[in-house]
Amino acid sequence: MSHVVLVVDDDAGVLDVVASMLQELGCEVVGAQSGAQALEQLVQNERISILITDINMPGMDGHELAERARRVRPSLKVLQLSGREPRRGGLPMIRKPFSLEDLTNTMKQTTGVC
Repeated sequence: MSHVVLVVDDDAGVLDVVASMLQELGCEVVGAQSGAQALEQLVQNERISILITDINMPGMDGHELAERARRVRPSLKVLQLSGREPRRGGLPMIRKPFSLEDLTNTMKQTTGVC
């Protein structure tokens, strides 16, 4: 069974690259370019089990999105992405830029997927 991963990044290029990497790992990917879009996707698609979100986004940042997403779906696994933001709230984080191997290892450690 394929895992459904919601990837959120306000940079369309980064979103596309991360989505491609996840598809290589056998995941089904749903994308969003804002926290609000991500929450809509989460409500509409009950198969989403993993959230990968950028931290630095306009409007709702990745920290707020993770908190609100977990209220909607408490069992949701969350991985945050950032090029400069410090880790906060005990959530796993991967630093940008990262390789497919980095993503694979982080996914294994934090979500059990891959």
